[in-house]
Amino acid sequence: MRSVMQLCGVCSEHVPKYRCPACRIRYCSVSCFKRHKDDDACHPVKASDPASSSSTPVSSAEKPWDVEDRLDEDSQTDKVPLEKLQQLADSEALKGLLRNPHLRRLMMSVDTAEDKAKATKDAMQEPLFVEFADQCLKIIEPTEAENDDEF
Repeated sequence: MRSVMQLCGVCSEHVPKYRCPACRIRYCSVSCFKRHKDDDACHPVKASDPASSSSTPVSSAEKPWDVEDRLDEDSQTDKVPLEKLQQLADSEALKGLLRNPHLRRLMMSVDTAEDKAKATKDAMQEPLFVEFADQCLKIIEPTEAENDDEF
């Protein structure tokens, strides 16, 4: 494990949580991503030579992102194991909830918000969003969620 925590490639102040899909630079927030794009600092990694790098995605359609793109390597405690992510993807209950356009709008508002903590707190006032969050927790942490809310 590294002894020095990596910093945002744009502001050099915060731990990066994301990676630019085009050039793979790590950044910490939407504002840093926008600044990165606005400053024309983004130089896309060329995927035309597959021998140049085994970690370079062939195309965004084949591999739009992976877990490492979302969280810094030092944030192990915040990672959801891949098998749990697959369980989320396979959950019929979650798929059913996600068919609701109101829930999708709520999730988009949280995803695009500058202050994600406030947006999440606001969304948690909506019973549908709480139901979605509870269903996710039942999959990710089944013993804790089942103890709190039995069906």
